[in-house]
Formats: sequence, C-alpha cells, structure tokens
Amino acid sequence: MEPFAIGHAPALNAINNEPQVMEFLTFGKPETPDETLTKIHLVRERWETLNFGWWALIRRDTEDIIGAACLQHVANDPDAPLEIGWRLTETATGSGYATEAGKAAATYGFETIGLDQIIAVAHQKNIASHRVMERIGMRFRGVETHYNEPCKTYVLEKSDL
Repeated sequence: MEPFAIGHAPALNAINNEPQVMEFLTFGKPETPDETLTKIHLVRERWETLNFGWWALIRRDTEDIIGAACLQHVANDPDAPLEIGWRLTETATGSGYATEAGKAAATYGFETIGLDQIIAVAHQKNIASHRVMERIGMRFRGVETHYNEPCKTYVLEKSDL
C-alpha cells in the first residue's frame, strides 16, 4: 500500500472504469482521466493535512496496481467518523487482497491516527464488501444513511484487534 501519487493515475483510472468496480460506487458511471487526476490531487492534500487518505494497492511480485484502499471521513465530511474502504480490479478479486488492505487500513487508523473505532459502509447489495468486513472482524451495526443512500454499516473497535 502506498499513498496515491500522480504516477498511479493511469492504473487507477482503468480500475475506476471497470463496471463491476464502480457498480455500487457511481452506479457504473466511468471516470475520466481528468477526474482521476483531480481526485489524486485531493487525496494528496488530505494526506498532507490529515495524515490519512487513499492508498494504491500494489502487488509485490508484479508491482501492478490492483486496487485502492482508504481511511477517510465518511463521505469526506470532516465531522463524520472515519471509515475504511477498498476497491479492486476484477482480476484481483477473490484473492484476499481486500481483506488484507482493510486490516492494514484499520491498523493504521488505530496505531497511527489513534482511533478507538472505525466503520465501513457499503451498498446493501454489495455482498462481497459485506463479507470482507466480516473477515476483517467487523460487526454489523445496522443500515444507516451514508453517501445519501441506505448502507450496511459495520464497526470495528481497537479492542477487537
């Protein structure tokens, strides 16, 4: 995992144009290269001011970018709790990378940022993400409104690790 960098833009843009990746995030709307660059710049600013944000997920053996993971305020609202999240290219799903990244993001939040609790939210039909949350050790808290839609919300306490 490494914080987003400008050099990650082509791979991140490709991932953010895979319909199955974006199905529950933007209802399948693809992202332009300029939108990807704008998001990378915003993420880099957040890293500088907050010391957390999005990471590119890079396979050790091939050095390919296979996805992204985050620790961020829900919906980027500074008054909202911190959440962990992930997205993987279709070719990387089912290999445990999301679980590994989610655990690493949570550990960063607890050990580096000093959090006592982290949440994760996902579209109610995003069963794959719900399963990742459960494998991380998160507990289902309920359906809550985040990102202007009802989402399944899971919670992880520092004491759960």
